[in-house]
Amino acid sequence: MRNYTMMTDLYELTMAQAYFNSNEKDKIAIFDAFFRREPLDSGYGIMAGLDSIINYINNLHFNEENIEYLRSLKIFSIDFLDYLKQFKFTGDIYAIPDGTPIFRNEPLIVVKAPLIEAQIIETALLSFLNASICYTTATRKIVEAAGDIPVMEFGARRAFGPDAAVEASKCSIIAGAAGTSNVLAGEKYNIPVMGTMAHSFITEADSEYEAFLNYAKAFPNNCVFLVDTYDVLKSGVPNAIKVAKDYLIPNGCRLKGIRIDSGDLAYLSKESKKLLIDADMGDTKICLSNGLKADTIRSLIDQGAIIDSIGVGDNIVAPDSSRVGCVYKNVGMISNDDVIPKIKLSGDTEKTITPGFKKVYRFYDKNTGYALADLIALHDEKIPKDEYTLIDPTDETNQTKITNYTVKELLVKIFENGKLIYNDPSIYDKKNYCANEMKSLYPEIKRVNKPHKHYVDLSEELLNVKKDLIKRIKNSI
Repeated sequence: MRNYTMMTDLYELTMAQAYFNSNEKDKIAIFDAFFRREPLDSGYGIMAGLDSIINYINNLHFNEENIEYLRSLKIFSIDFLDYLKQFKFTGDIYAIPDGTPIFRNEPLIVVKAPLIEAQIIETALLSFLNASICYTTATRKIVEAAGDIPVMEFGARRAFGPDAAVEASKCSIIAGAAGTSNVLAGEKYNIPVMGTMAHSFITEADSEYEAFLNYAKAFPNNCVFLVDTYDVLKSGVPNAIKVAKDYLIPNGCRLKGIRIDSGDLAYLSKESKKLLIDADMGDTKICLSNGLKADTIRSLIDQGAIIDSIGVGDNIVAPDSSRVGCVYKNVGMISNDDVIPKIKLSGDTEKTITPGFKKVYRFYDKNTGYALADLIALHDEKIPKDEYTLIDPTDETNQTKITNYTVKELLVKIFENGKLIYNDPSIYDKKNYCANEMKSLYPEIKRVNKPHKHYVDLSEELLNVKKDLIKRIKNSI
């Protein structure tokens, strides 16, 4: 298992030494990881990366090579380096499980740990979250747009390195993809691997027909031909049909499918289907690819395109507006078992954080099953089960009384006193969980364009703590 302990920014370690020198290393701090806006212009995000964080925390230690490198920088004291030799995580971590729809400003991860420990893990924790949430959210947007059409993740060659490619493949499955082209991800996570052929396989051959025939002889039971290398309707599909009739059908096989990777996909898919039907090969599946986005997929469906499966690469591993923007902020300190709330103020109200040790709840309508709102509350608040008044934190006059609901606490304890106490589900359990949770979101929140915003409110008690702390700090400046 790879040791990512040194995957940290220098200032995490310089701050850690300052805490060490000030005898503050054992002070208990509370940090929240969250994003301020839903990623990818979506109405939601999809939680992911928890499995990577678990592996990271379980393997957190500075080995001799790490210590020698830090010593070579000539900025750390001998006492501090000796402390790092014995370093391990001893705190508590709470997290929203992978596959859960998530929203702005709610804590996705809560770390309650000795100050140095909480600080040192910031960089790696955010790196895991930002990448994984990007991949799951991008995939889920495409899966939602595709409806019942299977989505295959083809993004390995577009990813920012092999590790990112494997992570994207794994996350795409959690978010609802049917499989991946990435063989390493298939081996590592036991997920289906899928694929057809590249244009180079066709251009290398003396003719398109010869290329298809060679492939058919190699894989007679799994032939999917890429038909847009020269001309889909004049060359690609006719040659696919000819190879099927000349070789596959006489040998008891059928042409499994064709893939179209360029051109007017709606028109070409419909015309290709006509050719296939005329050749008594209407059972041949049609796969579309070519930089497809959620809005493009919806448009193709609206145009009546014939689509049996979709291949997506770029817009899963490197989508437009891909920055998730997870941050990690100190929201409290523990003193004599009491929580002392902490806050960061900003002229930009969006960047003023919500202080305190918190929990996150989701209210569901008992009749419809739809999620009504999320509530961020202090950790020791009791949430009534019969009636609750939601308060918009940006406009306290906007209040909604809800009844006839069920409520679920979203944050789950993962580590306790440094020990893993959480049984991380399998990828397919996470996939099924994600699909079920997505059914609870109103369709307007899942819209591709200009989605409705899910309500994320603060409890009245937490809102008062926040206002009082802001007022106290401003009065002291």
